[in-house]
Amino acid sequence: MPAVDQNQRRRRGTGLIALDEERSFGGYTLFAPLTGTGEVHLIDAHGEVVHRWDLPYRPGRHARVLPNGNLGYNGVLPDEPALFPMWHKYRGGIMQEVAPDGTVLREHRDRYQHHDAHHYGDGRLLYSALEPLTGAEAAAVRGGVPGSEAGGDTIWADTIKEVDAQGRTTWEWRVAEHLDRDGFPLHPDYSREHYPLINSVLPLRDGNILASLRSASAVIVISRATGEVVWRTEPGVVSQQHCPTELDNGNFLVFDNGVYRPGNDVPFSRVIEVEPASGKVVWEYHDPAREAFFAPFMGSAQRLANGNTLVTDSPAGRLFEVTEDGYLCWEYVVPFFGGYREREVSALFPAEPNAVFRAYRYAAEEVPWLRTDARR
Repeated sequence: MPAVDQNQRRRRGTGLIALDEERSFGGYTLFAPLTGTGEVHLIDAHGEVVHRWDLPYRPGRHARVLPNGNLGYNGVLPDEPALFPMWHKYRGGIMQEVAPDGTVLREHRDRYQHHDAHHYGDGRLLYSALEPLTGAEAAAVRGGVPGSEAGGDTIWADTIKEVDAQGRTTWEWRVAEHLDRDGFPLHPDYSREHYPLINSVLPLRDGNILASLRSASAVIVISRATGEVVWRTEPGVVSQQHCPTELDNGNFLVFDNGVYRPGNDVPFSRVIEVEPASGKVVWEYHDPAREAFFAPFMGSAQRLANGNTLVTDSPAGRLFEVTEDGYLCWEYVVPFFGGYREREVSALFPAEPNAVFRAYRYAAEEVPWLRTDARR
């Protein structure tokens, strides 16, 4: 008798789990396994890999197909020191544009980049990075576990940078300069090593910047002209959230993780649509058994052209699609497992996860270079 696999995610089954072809958007789904060595997979609706990139750096979170058909890829810069124990888990440092055949067309490096980098497709980048705060600047940060600063005295604070195709900084926003410490405190159970943990940055149609502050449980809009925070979610609307995006109707779609959600004794994750003018949640998806869908960290959501929503349950490597009325019409579990290589991270996450940070769905016309026979 073979031994029982002790990895319950793998034991429960991987690959295509469910498909309703009449209700699903179809198309192709892109993801990069976080513990891989640099593989990026594009699968069809039946879960078959139809294209793969093999890149020289493991994912610094995720990849996406750009409007020009190339791949925007965020990789991990090798041989960097750990600024704090969790740094190796979510740092990046290498931002590349890659042709479908794997040729690297351009690259920008910043050793302090982490979580997100938005590739415009013309060489420009918008990304989150870090800078150290010590002394009075560190002491001004509210909340968190007392005495948990990195190295005993340093809080690594977020910055947002935009660079041009030549790598020159054209715009920068600093938490240390612009974020109200009293209005955006760290959750009291969070370490003070990183503030406020910006896990997503996105340019809006009006030119302003949409950002997610995970450890302060807030989504904000930053004025590009002044650096002011001109909009935020009201406290309690989101909890440790990820991946806010702007919809065609002007609302924001957010993956709301649900860790420390006020007023709830059982944690669960959901995807919500927030109307900025009122601050109200106007659409929500959660599993019918709420506790069955809970991602304590990471996660993403993408509104598709037919009104469906693609959801990435990141820690579980579970990708699924739901209709506007909450009907699950497609589900796939990533079959690629592996361990983290850095000892600081493997000590915290000793299992072999199949996690992905984000997944993206594309219609056939968005990947015109894909072989015709792969679309059958």
